[in-house]
Amino acid sequence: MDVCIVGTGYVGLVTAACFAEMGNNVYCVDINPDVVQSLNNGKVHIFEPGLEELVQRNHQQGRLHFTTDISEGLAGSLFVFVCVGTPPGKDGRADLSFVYQVARDIGEKMADYKIVVDKSTVPVGTADKVRSLIQEELDKRGEKFEFDVVSNPEFLKEGDAVSDFMKPDRVVVGTDNIRTAELLKALYSPFARSRDKLIVMSVRSAEMTKYAANCMLATKISFINEIANICEKVKADVGDVRAGIGSDHRIGYHFIYPGVGYGGSCFPKDVKALIGTALDYDYNPEVLQAVDNLNHRQKKVLPGKIIDYFKPQGGVSGKTLALWGLAFKANTDDMRDAPSLELIRELTAQGMKIRAYDPEAADRAAVELKDNPLVEIVGEQYAVLEGAHALAVVTEWNQFRNPDFARIKKELKSPLIFDGRNLYSPREVADMGFAYFCIGRCPVEKKL
Repeated sequence: MDVCIVGTGYVGLVTAACFAEMGNNVYCVDINPDVVQSLNNGKVHIFEPGLEELVQRNHQQGRLHFTTDISEGLAGSLFVFVCVGTPPGKDGRADLSFVYQVARDIGEKMADYKIVVDKSTVPVGTADKVRSLIQEELDKRGEKFEFDVVSNPEFLKEGDAVSDFMKPDRVVVGTDNIRTAELLKALYSPFARSRDKLIVMSVRSAEMTKYAANCMLATKISFINEIANICEKVKADVGDVRAGIGSDHRIGYHFIYPGVGYGGSCFPKDVKALIGTALDYDYNPEVLQAVDNLNHRQKKVLPGKIIDYFKPQGGVSGKTLALWGLAFKANTDDMRDAPSLELIRELTAQGMKIRAYDPEAADRAAVELKDNPLVEIVGEQYAVLEGAHALAVVTEWNQFRNPDFARIKKELKSPLIFDGRNLYSPREVADMGFAYFCIGRCPVEKKL
């Protein structure tokens, strides 16, 4: 099939590459000529495991094309996937200006029947507006081309997006048109060979499903962080508590890892967006507001531990913290709403120097932090340790899970670790002579 993908971010590029991998002819449209040139040269501008190889192979084999011209993408394509960003506005609601512009462009340029697929995460009712905008442009031209607008939300995890697309748990399609549903079923059939994974529902239900899914996952994260904070107060171990509740199949182990709060391009903005939608319909979403508030508070927990520890020693001003991890989670270079940024803001505001390392997010972090003179980003994991007063771990990269503790102890001014991801055993690091502070477990305190 011929497919047009508008937008080459995480969702758009993964969608395009995976459709092309299954033999479809795919045109990717992006308004940024530098991004398009880079992709035509085989260079992917985002880090996602397995994506660059997929893009290069399908581009070289002639199934994946990149252009800035939406007319080129639309020509001959039955499906037009809208995969542009919906960043939060000042009030927290989704900014739909990019989606609306794509709708106008489609209406202005389309020359035959199209199935327009909203894959961007959009509030309930957006498809109606997209349909209206396309029709307005067609009316201006005096054309009467038929088209359908469908909701097909993505459920991709950054860091595992290619696998998620290739082996989806489900494919949600929002449409009231049986013919359109069958066409989408045919497009997605290579990804559902073992069983039928297509779930067809109304457009508004599909739009709501995406928000409900992300808000449920965010709720689980905030819940376990709340439990972790209580565990510290009552001297319980959140690791044991997690094992105890996760064994209940109604709860499960997924997404109940305590830590420094959630970040990234989805959960923060989607929770806020659904709060905004609820308020627009005169409903007070108390659980979602609590989830959002708890996450903001959780991002301050680890810097708070660091500030409290050094308070008797004259405070953090003038001291140096070695920081492992900048991306909001492992296996991505995404810095959007990363907990590391809040930690850095809190500590540098009090004069602490930060020497940070991340295996993939260094370049993006450098842009985010370029105006902070107290931050240095270093290109080697152990080089950040030299002369630092403590080590903090904020991102759960695999290479941080079993490090050279003897080398850490040697390079730091004092053997002190603040672990925001609970990667290490308190007993084991204590036996190696470290003071150790983590999330939801009793700290190991030593006189250093």
